[in-house]
Amino acid sequence: MNLPLSPGAAKALALLQAAGYEAWIVGGCVRDALLGLPPKDYDLTTSALPEETQRVFAVYPRIETGLRHGTVTVLLEGEPLEITTYRVDGVYSDARHPDGVTFTRSLRQDAARRDFTINAMAYAPGQGLQDFFGGQADLARGILRAVGTAEKRFREDALRILRALRFASVLDFTLEGETARAARACAPLLAAVSAERVSGELGKLLCGKAAGRVLREYPDVLGVVLPEILPMVGLDHRNAYHCYDVWTHTAVAVDHVPPELPLRLAMLLHDIGKPDTFSLGEDGQGHFYGHPRRSVELAEKILTRLRFPRRTRERVLTLVRYHDAVLEESPQRVRRWLNKLGPEVFFDLLAIQGGDAAAQAPAYCTRLDHLRRLETLARQVLDQAPCLTVRDLAVGGEDLLALGYRGPAIGRALRALLDQVLSETVSNEKNALLQRLAQMDAENTEKMEPCSKKKDP
Repeated sequence: MNLPLSPGAAKALALLQAAGYEAWIVGGCVRDALLGLPPKDYDLTTSALPEETQRVFAVYPRIETGLRHGTVTVLLEGEPLEITTYRVDGVYSDARHPDGVTFTRSLRQDAARRDFTINAMAYAPGQGLQDFFGGQADLARGILRAVGTAEKRFREDALRILRALRFASVLDFTLEGETARAARACAPLLAAVSAERVSGELGKLLCGKAAGRVLREYPDVLGVVLPEILPMVGLDHRNAYHCYDVWTHTAVAVDHVPPELPLRLAMLLHDIGKPDTFSLGEDGQGHFYGHPRRSVELAEKILTRLRFPRRTRERVLTLVRYHDAVLEESPQRVRRWLNKLGPEVFFDLLAIQGGDAAAQAPAYCTRLDHLRRLETLARQVLDQAPCLTVRDLAVGGEDLLALGYRGPAIGRALRALLDQVLSETVSNEKNALLQRLAQMDAENTEKMEPCSKKKDP
């Protein structure tokens, strides 16, 4: 068996072995290589003690901040490589990091401390694959299994629970029975995991190819870090438009948008306000009046609590706010939306509405054809290089200054002209805009302050 190695990893292995030490690539890079995926990075493990590793790489740039846990980061062939001494972890009193480590010369003991069998394999050229816990077989079967006792692994480091769900989503794997039971039993420990680590794992989970299935199977686990989702589970829509409960609808909808974080987050949160807005009409039909507004309120709290970046939050909240908006098939209305949201977010909104529609009752999926027509229409509008913002106008602030406008009156006048262009009342040509401005002033002289148009003496 020959697995691909980066130039830096191959050189590091060769240097350690030439110095008389065992050395292997280990963890995710081995897993990905066996799956035929390009490894994102290479981690190495070695029998060399940290000070011995430092001597081997004495002439190369090094980062020694991980020495306490036996890790030396070496820069080889322009690639940072984490090289960690075989170790046995001590007690995890904070359910995240070992209080201390003991170095060992045994690769098997090192592998025994790792989280899942598919991450506990090691490989070296000429040595082949070392697989002490059946990771290769679990890869072939699509199984995620904890190394050793699952509950012990999760109690050592609660983040491993979310990592398990993330791997299940990204790889489309199934948690082995004991591992799944332990994930649920230990889920309360997730409350102590930092917001940044939760958001990192949640984002990767949501963008996985099996995200919808994992969401459907583990709302009880995810509900520890997202308690707002729990009222959605099993909540019957009680109307003909839906064939799923609110949580299942959400999970199915997530699978029907591209695996981009803002889209997947918006789909996860678009109906989170429904439990708070449910009402039953006289006809026995369920209604959720005002649920987009309530969803925005809850989504903002969640995204802020989990410390997602500001730009991500703003984009997600915009999509949640308008996910139920009526979009008319009219060039004028499409220009208005393109002006309001910008082209990129407008097309994201079409994707969100498409995902929402695809997760409704089949008889009511006709909206998908409408959304496809809207996308075509929007692209046709954009091909005409339309005026969508004040910056696109054929007149600008300098033109209005020359006419005597001052201060806020300039912005008001430009916005009024843009509104006229968007409604096709006037063309975006300088002379036409200036003429229309003069007409607007004549029609409503009170719109500007009398002093605002006086030129400076």
